[in-house]
Amino acid sequence: METIEKLKVLSQDSQYDLACACGTRDNDRRHRGAPGKWLYPVTLPDGGHSVFLKTLLSNCCSNDCKYCPLRNDTNVRRCSLHPDETAKVFMEYLKRKEVFGLFLSSGVIDNPDFTMQKMNDTVRLIRRKYGFRGYIHLKIIPGASNAAVEEAVSLASAVSLNIETPGEKHFKLLSDRKNYLEDIIRPIKLMSKLTEKGQRHYRVKCTTQFIVGASDEKDTEIVDYMNGLYNKLNFDRVYFSAYQQGLGNPDIPGERKTLFDGDDLFVREHRLYQVDFLLRKYGFQKNEIIYEASGNLSLEKDPKQLWAERHPEFFPVRINSADREALLRIPGLGLERVSSILKLRKQSRIRDLATLNVKGKTLAKACKFVTFE
Repeated sequence: METIEKLKVLSQDSQYDLACACGTRDNDRRHRGAPGKWLYPVTLPDGGHSVFLKTLLSNCCSNDCKYCPLRNDTNVRRCSLHPDETAKVFMEYLKRKEVFGLFLSSGVIDNPDFTMQKMNDTVRLIRRKYGFRGYIHLKIIPGASNAAVEEAVSLASAVSLNIETPGEKHFKLLSDRKNYLEDIIRPIKLMSKLTEKGQRHYRVKCTTQFIVGASDEKDTEIVDYMNGLYNKLNFDRVYFSAYQQGLGNPDIPGERKTLFDGDDLFVREHRLYQVDFLLRKYGFQKNEIIYEASGNLSLEKDPKQLWAERHPEFFPVRINSADREALLRIPGLGLERVSSILKLRKQSRIRDLATLNVKGKTLAKACKFVTFE
């Protein structure tokens, strides 16, 4: 195949991995570019937006990840890009100002270190031959050696490795070949160590992703692991990807629908993102998250509203005098609106939420928990 034809196939197959800088708002969502490639928006330091090219180096894979449509026993159109091909086509897009950076991943070609060598070679060409100093996100292949991980961290702006499940028990249901502690946890801990404060590569960002619903994990377990990734390993972001039924081996829990059906799984993914924001941005602690008896988050109500309903003694919050932490506990009010409240009340007294352009269901939700006295 020609390079562009291969890129169409490989960028399409890269869509299942979300552990990169893509968001939930319209101007942050991924979209398909003209040649069939997936483009992922990123927020620039000056507040603007640009996109980066996301592709696999190869969709050939020797692994048996039972949730993955590219696993070794599936019949898909296989192809690979050479490091030089990938570097050249990226630089062509960059010169035309169609992209801002690169997200590079791959199926496992032969073995993890052989694959990492090809990926590292690609980035080295882009960095050293073409002189690109911008954003490159590089996936770490499960099972890669310490040396391969160290080289990847030295070349990339960000690195990620999918943790997939919260714990070995759930992981064993998804792969017979990979070892959770050696292939997943070891390199994740090494990524953390190489990028911690005081280290040479402390500016490199680390992210990971849970495949939600492929195995039989509970939300309580995911949140426990997520909390550890942030507080013990200092990861920058944790992503969640709802397992898409029909893509995997029929024997895995996600295909047997033992936990969630249809759209419920995407609601579950959304609830996990909401908890992620509560822990990272809103000052909540892990033990403040409320679960149902099943150990999963409610599909009916968001976690902040549930906390508010369980803690009537905390409300109503005084809009004109409460501190930022208290304002962030109000259902319906997010980071931007709380910042607007803090700014506006320095100028004049706030008498209603309409002043902040809060409308509809959000207004009805928030009004139950605030006072303007």
